[in-house]
Amino acid sequence: MPLTKKELQKRGLDSVDVVLISGDAYVDHPAFGTAVIGRIIEDEGFSVAIIAQPNWQDDLRDFKKFGRPNYFFGVTAGCMDSMVNHYTANKRLRSTDAYTPGGESGFRPDYATSVYSRIIKDLYPDVPVLIGGIEASLRRVTHYDYWSDKLHPTILESSKADMLVYGMGDQPLRDMLRLLKKGVPFSNLTTVNQVAFLQDTSEPLPKNKNWNTVELSSHETCLEDKIKFAANFKIVEVESNKWEANRIVQKVGTKTLVINPPYKTMSEKEIDRSFDLPYTRLPHPKYKKRGAIPAYDMIKFSVNMHRGCFGGCSFCTISAHQGKFIASRSEKSILSEVNNVTQHPDFKGYISDLGGPSANMYGMKGKDEAICAKCTSPSCIHPVICNNLDTSHSKMTKLYQKVDALPEVKKAFVGSGIRYDLLVDDFNKNNDDNNHDEYIEQVVTRHVSGRLKVAPEHTSDATLRVMRKPSFKYFHKFKQKYDKIQKKHGLNQQLIPYFISSHPGCEDEDMANLAVETKDMGFQLEQVQDFTPTPMTVATVIYYSGVHPYTLRPTKTVKEKEDKLNQRRFFFWYKKENHKYIRRSLEKANKSDVADQLIGEKKEGKRIPKWLEEKRKHQGNNT
Repeated sequence: MPLTKKELQKRGLDSVDVVLISGDAYVDHPAFGTAVIGRIIEDEGFSVAIIAQPNWQDDLRDFKKFGRPNYFFGVTAGCMDSMVNHYTANKRLRSTDAYTPGGESGFRPDYATSVYSRIIKDLYPDVPVLIGGIEASLRRVTHYDYWSDKLHPTILESSKADMLVYGMGDQPLRDMLRLLKKGVPFSNLTTVNQVAFLQDTSEPLPKNKNWNTVELSSHETCLEDKIKFAANFKIVEVESNKWEANRIVQKVGTKTLVINPPYKTMSEKEIDRSFDLPYTRLPHPKYKKRGAIPAYDMIKFSVNMHRGCFGGCSFCTISAHQGKFIASRSEKSILSEVNNVTQHPDFKGYISDLGGPSANMYGMKGKDEAICAKCTSPSCIHPVICNNLDTSHSKMTKLYQKVDALPEVKKAFVGSGIRYDLLVDDFNKNNDDNNHDEYIEQVVTRHVSGRLKVAPEHTSDATLRVMRKPSFKYFHKFKQKYDKIQKKHGLNQQLIPYFISSHPGCEDEDMANLAVETKDMGFQLEQVQDFTPTPMTVATVIYYSGVHPYTLRPTKTVKEKEDKLNQRRFFFWYKKENHKYIRRSLEKANKSDVADQLIGEKKEGKRIPKWLEEKRKHQGNNT
């Protein structure tokens, strides 16, 4: 798609219907949102041009190069929230940007969606601006912003945009374009599902007899009352994950924010249509001299099999943006894309990832969708796996085998994280076809590139409950299966567990126990991170308000930089510079036996802490 006026003119066009503005470099690949949206716009019969990473600090010529579009500007910060893209969990400025040629930083502003949108509204005040992407989606309502450490109103307020599409934009965008083609003014698109907009409080709400309306506490009330803010979040999360959802409204000053209900999850035919569009799967040629785009290099030989995640983890934004219900592509569409990957000039026979948000949720859905239609739970697998959820892994196993059989493919790896709890029979009793072991064996023997990633996230049951994750005892059981398969086939592939420190509900003692237990299992942790509060997650609401949004009960969270650093030190117990703090901290908590077990500095010998001894007995762990 055109990035320059010259490219547009080569297509015989003097003007363009829609101009897209993105904080990412333009890569024409289905893993990059701007490419998907642009191809959908073309597929609906409209012309489109892209302004990628415009300079917002000069005379703004980048924003003017295509002139006034015939219908609207579309604005996105890119594939990441711009603040997560720019800053670490400790609010340090990152030195690289994976979505920029050469990995260079500094090619997009903070709060990019709002900055771009305001510039467009100043330059072309009468042209509608539609914002979308993960930054706009997760900031659509009053939200806590970690980087400014305060509540912000809906991004529609700060951006001055006319309308917002939340979640995956395929369905609302197609409906909006079809209405525009019929001559419906942009300002009248207020009854399309999955959009949000501001209107004067005195105006009546757009009529739709199928929708009921739920009102949140106003933005101003939230500023004064953290509990009301937390209660708001529960409503937003529940309504965002329902098939028969209510419209949400919230007063913001003299305006009313209106959030229309989401669409039902995309059908196989709908999601295939998005993935089967004519992508080149390449970065735009203009970037050749500037260097590789790291995010593209990571996924250029990967294939995304589905969207959505029914885990509902408290710290994760996937279900908040993509939804909890799984939209799976057809086998035909996936194999067609694999074939396209093999035609890439740099392809050497290796598919880097056959996966998705969670690798092993492909093809999973409710056995009785009438039950799903009424469901209000934010997770299908917490605190237990829903007995209406079909968790068969047989479709994936067969699909992996078909990809393996292609002569052009030497090896297809599963690089996405796997939900190990779905493969533990004691936790997932929905194993009607007894496929769990067959799937694990298929993955371990054919699709692991030296290491398999899983995410237990913590060892403390109390912390895991806040995270909406299962007990760590199920990780022990999964590891036993994994080790048994490795031994059977003479393999020595690492199991890499991911963990989070400083998560709401986690205390220093929990981190110490995590360190001891993982050391006892033979792990020296590397894949770890500090909790970063990002908009529209349960954990972020707890971090700001101090209460769990579903119970409104107080939940402790460490916030100070030094306290967060101290929790992180337990991950790296094997580094001598951390020993002094670890021992002092544990002795203060009367846990010197844990310190002895962890860092072994006392001469009287190592002792197994009583809590670990009891846990071993309970699990029957012979390690």
